[in-house]
Amino acid sequence: MGFAEQRFNVNLSILFTELPLLERPAAAAAAGFTAVELWWPWVDSPTPVRSELDALKRAIEDAGVQLTGLNFYAGQLPGPDRGALSLPGVESERFRANIDVAADFAQSLGCRALNALYGNRVDGVDPAAQDALALENLVLAARAADRIGAILLIEALNRPESPRYPLVSAPAAVDVVDRINDATGLGNAKFLMDLYHLSMNGEDLPSTIERYASKTGHVQIADNPGRGAPGTGALPLAELLGQLRKAGYEGWVGLEYKPGAESFGWLPREARAAR
Repeated sequence: MGFAEQRFNVNLSILFTELPLLERPAAAAAAGFTAVELWWPWVDSPTPVRSELDALKRAIEDAGVQLTGLNFYAGQLPGPDRGALSLPGVESERFRANIDVAADFAQSLGCRALNALYGNRVDGVDPAAQDALALENLVLAARAADRIGAILLIEALNRPESPRYPLVSAPAAVDVVDRINDATGLGNAKFLMDLYHLSMNGEDLPSTIERYASKTGHVQIADNPGRGAPGTGALPLAELLGQLRKAGYEGWVGLEYKPGAESFGWLPREARAAR
């Protein structure tokens, strides 16, 4: 059990980036994939004009791929930002303005997973105050996700690359998941298990899978070291995904790695289409 049994999608915010955004869905389809995911594409605008939203929607529909995951507005990604919802002032307001825009866009394409990145710690602001603001905003996001029949994902990043991001372990992210569900009573907050980030944090991945598979709503992969495609590093990704499946996870696995000369050579073409 391993790669052949999984449902893979391609993150168009990190792969196919040599192409304009509106050309990437068709490129993913041409490579044999039937599903894609995205970070919020408009890094400077939580509320882009309708024509931009409609153009991306048409590009996804015309390519014949399914949008399976979408980030809420999170600032500049890739870049120094790691989220907006726990940042006091303008960025938190921008996140709130984005909530219904992102949820409605996701709903228009049948997307049922929305990812909310937490946000870096801010100098001079009490972390407890940031956490309180984060929970307030995450409750709003969870309710918007529930309105469209979606789950809300909470992701752990890694400390070496995101030293100011507070959720740098699986337990830290799952604790936020639990607090959201306790606050809303909806039960639609889930853990986004990114095996690359967790490995960078030095976590015991088999133990993490055993402990948190039941709370996991989405999985992302990249090899380590290097954040390249499977086989470019040392992570036993096929084994880890097989363990996840045995533990009951049957959801999507997002390909969120840096492109290379053989970005998809590790995955047979017949295994790229959702089954």
